[in-house]
Amino acid sequence: MGAAIGSMLGFAAGVAVSPLPIVAIILLLATPKGRVTGSLFALGWVVGLAALGGVVLALAGPADASTDGGPAKWTGWLELILGLLLLLFAVKQWRERPDAGAEPPTPSWMASLDTLTPVKSLGLGALLATVNPKNGTLTIAAAASIAATGAAAGAQLVAIAIFVVIGSVGVLAPLAVYLFAGQSAVTTLEGWRHWFIHNNAAIMAVLFLVIGLKLIGDAITVLT
Repeated sequence: MGAAIGSMLGFAAGVAVSPLPIVAIILLLATPKGRVTGSLFALGWVVGLAALGGVVLALAGPADASTDGGPAKWTGWLELILGLLLLLFAVKQWRERPDAGAEPPTPSWMASLDTLTPVKSLGLGALLATVNPKNGTLTIAAAASIAATGAAAGAQLVAIAIFVVIGSVGVLAPLAVYLFAGQSAVTTLEGWRHWFIHNNAAIMAVLFLVIGLKLIGDAITVLT
């Protein structure tokens, strides 16, 4: 079990600090129905991570992700592809970073968050956890790495559950502040929102670079 858990920790941390869902839930919490929509967004996020990770594990089992105590060759090719994809994301994020002192653009869909129904908030959380290429890539890589360890099915499920918990910290933290911090929550969350918006590109560029290189290194080990 230790190998399965250790294999996914870096990916879980990467998902946890992804700025986009953090900013989204902070903006939702600032709306009149923030308690409901923010809670459902967080629920959708958790369910989305668990579902995508579970699907990858389920597919990796019949595909023999581990053979003779080591990762199968196809997992190495998958890690190589995902690693190269993350390096492309890193270059893209770095090139798109705002100039010093400039106000980074906010995604247009965020302007309509105050009109989201509870059901749509739930769906948005799930989409950002799965369909979003950056978070989806990290989750697929985490599940594939867990499967490649060859751990027992129960150990793999525990590992993916821990991945979901760690990967959800960034989304659940603003919700916890909103629910329990009282009047200071507004100021605290606004400070977080401002920081993440302004540092989004740099955070993700460094993150993708480090994890992408790790995946490529792991792939080379498996394939050689």
